[in-house]
Amino acid sequence: MFTIKYIISIIHAIIKKWGRRHFMNNRKYMQVFMAVQKALFLRELNMRMSVSRMGLFWTFFQPFFQVLVFIIIKVYIFSQMIHTYDYTVFLALSFIAYYMFKNIISKSLGAFEANKALFTYKQVKPIDTILARTLMEVFITSIILIIFTSIGFYFQFDMNVENFNMVFFAYIWLIIFSFSLSIFLAILNTYVKSVQNIFNMLMVVFVFCSALFYTIADLSPELQTILLLNPLTHFIEMIHGAYFYSLDDTYVDYTYMTLWTIIPLYMGLWFYMKLERRIVSL
Repeated sequence: MFTIKYIISIIHAIIKKWGRRHFMNNRKYMQVFMAVQKALFLRELNMRMSVSRMGLFWTFFQPFFQVLVFIIIKVYIFSQMIHTYDYTVFLALSFIAYYMFKNIISKSLGAFEANKALFTYKQVKPIDTILARTLMEVFITSIILIIFTSIGFYFQFDMNVENFNMVFFAYIWLIIFSFSLSIFLAILNTYVKSVQNIFNMLMVVFVFCSALFYTIADLSPELQTILLLNPLTHFIEMIHGAYFYSLDDTYVDYTYMTLWTIIPLYMGLWFYMKLERRIVSL
Protein backbone atom coordinates (compact mmCIF):
# COMPACT_ATOMS: atom_id res chain seq x y z
CA MET A 1 0.00 0.00 0.00
CA PHE A 2 2.87 2.34 0.93
CA THR A 3 4.70 1.47 -2.28
CA ILE A 4 1.67 2.21 -4.45
CA LYS A 5 1.11 5.58 -2.75
CA TYR A 6 4.81 6.37 -3.12
CA ILE A 7 4.79 5.55 -6.86
CA ILE A 8 1.61 7.59 -7.41
CA SER A 9 3.13 10.57 -5.61
CA ILE A 10 6.27 10.37 -7.78
CA ILE A 11 4.20 10.19 -10.99
CA HIS A 12 2.08 13.11 -9.78
CA ALA A 13 5.22 15.16 -9.02
CA ILE A 14 6.69 14.43 -12.47
CA ILE A 15 3.47 15.37 -14.26
CA LYS A 16 3.13 18.51 -12.19
CA LYS A 17 6.73 19.53 -12.86
CA TRP A 18 6.49 18.78 -16.60
CA GLY A 19 3.17 20.55 -16.88
CA ARG A 20 4.52 23.67 -15.17
CA ARG A 21 7.60 23.66 -17.41
CA HIS A 22 5.50 23.11 -20.52
CA PHE A 23 3.13 25.90 -19.53
CA MET A 24 6.00 28.27 -18.76
CA ASN A 25 7.64 27.51 -22.12
CA ASN A 26 4.39 28.19 -23.95
CA ARG A 27 3.84 31.32 -21.91
CA LYS A 28 7.37 32.52 -22.61
CA TYR A 29 6.94 31.83 -26.32
CA MET A 30 3.65 33.75 -26.41
CA GLN A 31 5.21 36.67 -24.55
CA VAL A 32 8.07 36.81 -27.06
CA PHE A 33 5.65 36.47 -29.97
CA MET A 34 3.40 39.27 -28.68
CA ALA A 35 6.41 41.51 -28.01
CA VAL A 36 7.70 40.94 -31.55
CA GLN A 37 4.28 41.66 -33.06
CA LYS A 38 3.94 44.83 -31.02
CA ALA A 39 7.39 46.04 -32.08
CA LEU A 40 6.79 45.22 -35.76
CA PHE A 41 3.34 46.82 -35.70
CA LEU A 42 4.68 50.04 -34.16
CA ARG A 43 7.52 50.00 -36.70
CA GLU A 44 5.05 49.69 -39.56
CA LEU A 45 2.89 52.43 -38.06
CA ASN A 46 5.88 54.72 -37.71
CA MET A 47 6.88 54.06 -41.33
CA ARG A 48 3.35 54.85 -42.54
CA MET A 49 3.24 58.06 -40.51
CA SER A 50 6.69 59.07 -41.78
CA VAL A 51 5.68 59.05 -45.44
CA SER A 52 4.69 62.23 -47.22
CA ARG A 53 1.43 63.87 -46.25
CA MET A 54 -0.10 63.12 -49.63
CA GLY A 55 0.92 59.47 -49.33
CA LEU A 56 -0.75 59.18 -45.93
CA PHE A 57 -3.80 61.09 -47.17
CA TRP A 58 -4.14 58.78 -50.18
CA THR A 59 -3.83 55.69 -47.97
CA PHE A 60 -7.00 56.59 -46.10
CA PHE A 61 -9.01 58.40 -48.79
CA GLN A 62 -8.35 56.32 -51.91
CA PRO A 63 -11.53 54.23 -51.33
CA PHE A 64 -13.56 57.46 -50.97
CA PHE A 65 -12.36 58.78 -54.33
CA GLN A 66 -13.01 55.41 -55.97
CA VAL A 67 -16.58 55.36 -54.66
CA LEU A 68 -17.09 58.97 -55.76
CA VAL A 69 -15.89 58.20 -59.31
CA PHE A 70 -18.32 55.32 -59.74
CA ILE A 71 -21.20 57.34 -58.26
CA ILE A 72 -20.52 60.10 -60.81
CA ILE A 73 -20.39 57.52 -63.62
CA LYS A 74 -23.72 56.07 -62.46
CA VAL A 75 -25.43 59.46 -62.13
CA TYR A 76 -24.30 60.94 -65.44
CA ILE A 77 -24.05 57.84 -67.65
CA PHE A 78 -26.31 55.19 -66.14
CA SER A 79 -28.81 57.43 -64.37
CA GLN A 80 -31.69 55.38 -65.74
CA MET A 81 -30.67 52.34 -63.67
CA ILE A 82 -32.86 51.83 -60.61
CA HIS A 83 -31.52 49.87 -57.64
CA THR A 84 -33.43 48.40 -54.74
CA TYR A 85 -30.48 49.14 -52.46
CA ASP A 86 -28.37 52.16 -51.53
CA TYR A 87 -25.75 52.23 -54.29
CA THR A 88 -23.35 54.44 -52.34
CA VAL A 89 -23.24 51.99 -49.44
CA PHE A 90 -22.98 49.15 -51.96
CA LEU A 91 -19.83 50.70 -53.45
CA ALA A 92 -18.38 51.54 -50.05
CA LEU A 93 -18.67 47.93 -48.87
CA SER A 94 -17.11 46.72 -52.12
CA PHE A 95 -14.09 48.99 -52.22
CA ILE A 96 -13.29 48.72 -48.52
CA ALA A 97 -13.10 44.94 -48.93
CA TYR A 98 -11.20 45.22 -52.23
CA TYR A 99 -8.52 47.59 -50.92
CA MET A 100 -8.05 45.59 -47.74
CA PHE A 101 -7.50 42.44 -49.81
CA LYS A 102 -5.18 44.25 -52.22
CA ASN A 103 -3.13 46.05 -49.58
CA ILE A 104 -2.65 43.02 -47.33
CA ILE A 105 -1.12 41.05 -50.20
CA SER A 106 0.81 43.88 -51.87
CA LYS A 107 2.41 44.97 -48.59
CA SER A 108 3.20 41.37 -47.65
CA LEU A 109 4.99 40.71 -50.94
CA GLY A 110 7.82 43.01 -49.88
CA ALA A 111 7.77 42.16 -46.18
CA PHE A 112 10.78 39.82 -46.22
CA GLU A 113 13.07 42.20 -48.06
CA ALA A 114 11.97 45.29 -46.13
CA ASN A 115 12.64 43.63 -42.76
CA LYS A 116 15.71 41.61 -43.70
CA ALA A 117 17.90 43.39 -41.15
CA LEU A 118 15.59 42.31 -38.33
CA PHE A 119 16.11 38.61 -39.07
CA THR A 120 19.48 38.80 -37.30
CA TYR A 121 17.42 38.68 -34.11
CA LYS A 122 16.36 35.08 -33.58
CA GLN A 123 13.07 36.18 -32.01
CA VAL A 124 11.94 37.75 -35.29
CA LYS A 125 10.70 35.25 -37.87
CA PRO A 126 9.91 36.12 -41.51
CA ILE A 127 6.27 35.12 -41.05
CA ASP A 128 5.98 37.64 -38.19
CA THR A 129 6.53 40.47 -40.66
CA ILE A 130 3.63 39.29 -42.84
CA LEU A 131 1.32 39.01 -39.84
CA ALA A 132 2.33 42.49 -38.63
CA ARG A 133 1.63 44.03 -42.04
CA THR A 134 -1.71 42.21 -42.19
CA LEU A 135 -2.66 43.63 -38.80
CA MET A 136 -1.60 47.09 -39.97
CA GLU A 137 -3.89 46.89 -43.00
CA VAL A 138 -6.75 45.66 -40.80
CA PHE A 139 -6.11 48.62 -38.50
CA ILE A 140 -6.21 51.08 -41.43
CA THR A 141 -9.34 49.41 -42.82
CA SER A 142 -11.02 49.73 -39.42
CA ILE A 143 -10.36 53.49 -39.44
CA ILE A 144 -11.76 53.75 -42.97
CA LEU A 145 -14.86 51.80 -41.88
CA ILE A 146 -15.39 54.17 -38.96
CA ILE A 147 -15.09 57.18 -41.29
CA PHE A 148 -17.49 55.66 -43.82
CA THR A 149 -19.97 54.75 -41.07
CA SER A 150 -19.86 58.28 -39.63
CA ILE A 151 -20.46 59.78 -43.07
CA GLY A 152 -23.26 57.28 -43.69
CA PHE A 153 -25.12 58.20 -40.52
CA TYR A 154 -24.58 61.93 -41.09
CA PHE A 155 -25.95 61.87 -44.66
CA GLN A 156 -28.61 59.29 -43.74
CA PHE A 157 -27.54 56.54 -46.10
CA ASP A 158 -28.97 53.04 -45.71
CA MET A 159 -27.19 51.85 -42.56
CA ASN A 160 -29.71 49.10 -41.75
CA VAL A 161 -27.81 45.82 -41.90
CA GLU A 162 -29.75 42.64 -42.59
CA ASN A 163 -27.25 40.35 -40.85
CA PHE A 164 -24.41 42.19 -39.09
CA ASN A 165 -22.80 38.96 -37.86
CA MET A 166 -22.50 37.59 -41.40
CA VAL A 167 -21.04 40.87 -42.69
CA PHE A 168 -18.49 40.84 -39.86
CA PHE A 169 -17.74 37.15 -40.50
CA ALA A 170 -17.28 37.83 -44.24
CA TYR A 171 -14.66 40.51 -43.54
CA ILE A 172 -12.84 38.28 -41.03
CA TRP A 173 -12.87 35.43 -43.55
CA LEU A 174 -11.54 37.80 -46.20
CA ILE A 175 -8.68 38.77 -43.88
CA ILE A 176 -7.76 35.10 -43.36
CA PHE A 177 -8.03 34.45 -47.11
CA SER A 178 -5.78 37.44 -47.85
CA PHE A 179 -3.27 36.31 -45.22
CA SER A 180 -3.13 32.79 -46.64
CA LEU A 181 -2.42 34.12 -50.13
CA SER A 182 0.11 36.56 -48.69
CA ILE A 183 2.29 33.82 -47.21
CA PHE A 184 2.33 31.79 -50.40
CA LEU A 185 2.90 34.75 -52.74
CA ALA A 186 5.54 36.35 -50.48
CA ILE A 187 7.62 33.17 -50.56
CA LEU A 188 7.12 32.88 -54.32
CA ASN A 189 8.10 36.54 -54.74
CA THR A 190 11.36 35.84 -52.92
CA TYR A 191 12.46 33.60 -55.78
CA VAL A 192 10.42 35.04 -58.69
CA LYS A 193 10.61 38.83 -58.60
CA SER A 194 7.96 39.31 -61.29
CA VAL A 195 5.21 38.13 -58.91
CA GLN A 196 4.74 41.70 -57.65
CA ASN A 197 4.21 43.04 -61.19
CA ILE A 198 1.82 40.22 -62.11
CA PHE A 199 -0.20 40.81 -58.94
CA ASN A 200 -0.46 44.55 -59.63
CA MET A 201 -1.78 43.87 -63.14
CA LEU A 202 -4.27 41.32 -61.81
CA MET A 203 -5.62 43.79 -59.28
CA VAL A 204 -6.42 46.25 -62.08
CA VAL A 205 -8.42 43.49 -63.77
CA PHE A 206 -10.06 42.53 -60.46
CA VAL A 207 -11.61 46.01 -60.18
CA PHE A 208 -13.88 45.09 -63.08
CA CYS A 209 -14.14 41.32 -62.46
CA SER A 210 -15.02 41.13 -58.76
CA ALA A 211 -18.61 42.44 -58.62
CA LEU A 212 -17.50 45.67 -56.96
CA PHE A 213 -20.00 47.98 -58.69
CA TYR A 214 -22.58 45.46 -59.89
CA THR A 215 -24.14 42.22 -58.71
CA ILE A 216 -23.65 38.83 -60.36
CA ALA A 217 -27.43 38.54 -60.77
CA ASP A 218 -27.34 41.48 -63.22
CA LEU A 219 -25.10 39.58 -65.66
CA SER A 220 -25.71 36.93 -68.27
CA PRO A 221 -25.15 33.26 -67.33
CA GLU A 222 -22.00 33.14 -69.47
CA LEU A 223 -20.41 36.08 -67.65
CA GLN A 224 -21.54 34.72 -64.29
CA THR A 225 -19.69 31.46 -64.92
CA ILE A 226 -16.47 33.31 -65.79
CA LEU A 227 -16.55 35.87 -62.98
CA LEU A 228 -17.41 33.32 -60.32
CA LEU A 229 -14.04 31.67 -60.98
CA ASN A 230 -12.60 34.67 -59.13
CA PRO A 231 -12.72 33.86 -55.38
CA LEU A 232 -12.84 37.56 -54.47
CA THR A 233 -16.19 37.80 -56.28
CA HIS A 234 -17.68 35.31 -53.81
CA PHE A 235 -16.50 37.37 -50.82
CA ILE A 236 -17.94 40.58 -52.28
CA GLU A 237 -21.25 38.86 -53.06
CA MET A 238 -21.32 37.41 -49.55
CA ILE A 239 -20.87 40.88 -48.02
CA HIS A 240 -23.55 42.41 -50.25
CA GLY A 241 -25.99 39.56 -49.61
CA ALA A 242 -25.56 39.80 -45.84
CA TYR A 243 -25.90 43.59 -45.74
CA PHE A 244 -28.84 44.36 -48.03
CA TYR A 245 -32.33 42.94 -47.57
CA SER A 246 -32.96 42.98 -51.33
CA LEU A 247 -29.84 40.93 -52.16
CA ASP A 248 -28.86 37.38 -51.22
CA ASP A 249 -25.93 34.97 -51.43
CA THR A 250 -27.40 32.74 -54.15
CA TYR A 251 -24.21 32.77 -56.20
CA VAL A 252 -21.80 32.39 -53.28
CA ASP A 253 -20.03 29.03 -53.18
CA TYR A 254 -18.79 28.59 -49.60
CA THR A 255 -16.98 25.36 -50.44
CA TYR A 256 -15.05 27.14 -53.19
CA MET A 257 -14.14 29.95 -50.78
CA THR A 258 -13.01 27.45 -48.16
CA LEU A 259 -10.74 25.66 -50.63
CA TRP A 260 -9.23 28.96 -51.75
CA THR A 261 -8.53 29.78 -48.11
CA ILE A 262 -7.18 26.45 -46.87
CA ILE A 263 -5.07 25.33 -49.85
CA PRO A 264 -2.92 28.51 -50.17
CA LEU A 265 -2.56 28.61 -46.38
CA TYR A 266 -1.40 25.00 -46.25
CA MET A 267 0.97 25.42 -49.21
CA GLY A 268 2.31 28.70 -47.86
CA LEU A 269 3.01 27.30 -44.39
CA TRP A 270 4.52 24.12 -45.85
CA PHE A 271 6.90 26.06 -48.11
CA TYR A 272 7.67 28.43 -45.26
CA MET A 273 8.71 25.58 -42.94
CA LYS A 274 10.94 24.19 -45.67
CA LEU A 275 12.47 27.50 -46.79
CA GLU A 276 12.57 29.64 -43.64
CA ARG A 277 16.35 29.39 -43.26
CA ARG A 278 16.89 30.26 -46.92
CA ILE A 279 14.59 33.26 -46.65
CA VAL A 280 16.54 34.51 -43.62
CA SER A 281 19.90 34.00 -45.34
CA LEU A 282 18.95 35.65 -48.65
